[in-house]
Amino acid sequence: MIQKIEVERFTLRSSKPFDEVVAALNSAVGHPDMTEFWKSTHSAQSDAELQNTIEKGLGRTGLMLFVEFDHGVIVRKGTGRATPRMIWSAFLRSVWAQPPMSSTAATSPCSPNLTLCSM
Repeated sequence: MIQKIEVERFTLRSSKPFDEVVAALNSAVGHPDMTEFWKSTHSAQSDAELQNTIEKGLGRTGLMLFVEFDHGVIVRKGTGRATPRMIWSAFLRSVWAQPPMSSTAATSPCSPNLTLCSM
């Protein structure tokens, strides 16, 4: 079954040094052990258990790092240069801490709710 979901995407541009911006984002979001996270989400027997697992992984902003790809490392290795620096990240929000994204969103509390960020 194919289900339509809403995804929030933004690109961050800053005059601050790249490493400073990445450090600020990393300090604001949760970084759960994803092996444990997946084990806990799959073994959850109720919405309350699932909610507890997700909320344990959230940072102070209510977001957790879901996945991160450093595309720049591929280019830097190929060119031998120190630039470009680019990271693509996906952050997960708890759907329990916010109103539903839309009336057509899945009724399951574990429906995808991702924020995409390119740096």
